[in-house]
Amino acid sequence: MSNFIILLIKDLATSTAAERYLLIYMIFVLIAITSLVILFFIVFQKRKNKLLIDKIKQKQAFEKELSNAQTEIQEQTLKNIGWELHDNVGQLLAAASMQLNILKTKLDNDDVLNSFKDASDTVKESLKEVRMLSRSLNNEVILNIGFEKSISNELDRLKKMKFASAELNVKGDIVEFENKKHEIIIFRILQEFFSNTVKYSEAKNLSVILDYQENHLKIIAKDDGVGFDMTTVNKGAGLLNMQSRAELINMEYQLISQPGDGVTLELLYPYKHDTLEPF
Repeated sequence: MSNFIILLIKDLATSTAAERYLLIYMIFVLIAITSLVILFFIVFQKRKNKLLIDKIKQKQAFEKELSNAQTEIQEQTLKNIGWELHDNVGQLLAAASMQLNILKTKLDNDDVLNSFKDASDTVKESLKEVRMLSRSLNNEVILNIGFEKSISNELDRLKKMKFASAELNVKGDIVEFENKKHEIIIFRILQEFFSNTVKYSEAKNLSVILDYQENHLKIIAKDDGVGFDMTTVNKGAGLLNMQSRAELINMEYQLISQPGDGVTLELLYPYKHDTLEPF
């Protein structure tokens, strides 16, 4: 197009007056058509980009709503399980403990009495474990006793079950969560990490650090188990749940592991960000 216009301009110098007017008219028409084509292309591209951006935003909004709905359903399910454990299983264990104590008073044989005592102690420990587990599944209880205490209780429970040590270390001045629902989500991420550690790690020690820094809370959870190869491991529901929950509250998430070197979970939670719809 530009070469054609240049040729017209050259012809203009050697043409008559009438031909010059015609050539000038043609040049303006060509420039106008070229400008319109360019303008149309720019408008079309902008519109196309806007549609793509809108589509991406709609997809992100849908995924966020889906994640919120899934989180709400999971929390309600966990709460119901917690109630069932506390009200039904807990009552059955409490009744069994009472019956064992009654039977124990009717026995004279020391060996049998010792066996009953062991059985009774086991039932009592089971009852205590069920009640602790039921509290950790109920988000209302977690909010009531607080974030740090909930993690500490969970580690104490795991220590009795499996680990030589399961410790919580809190650094800095504690900053209260502006959105309490974020507190539940982070606790559930840590619970998922603990669950994976119990199932797969063969670890003896488990630790959690809550480092309250100026603008964010840094959380490091670590076990000393067998670890795994990050490049080959299949991401199951547990790992995907941890990552999706972290993304839901715009929290940085990193899982680090290699064979023979345990697993480390690092979370970075900013104190200031968008609020989350309540469950």
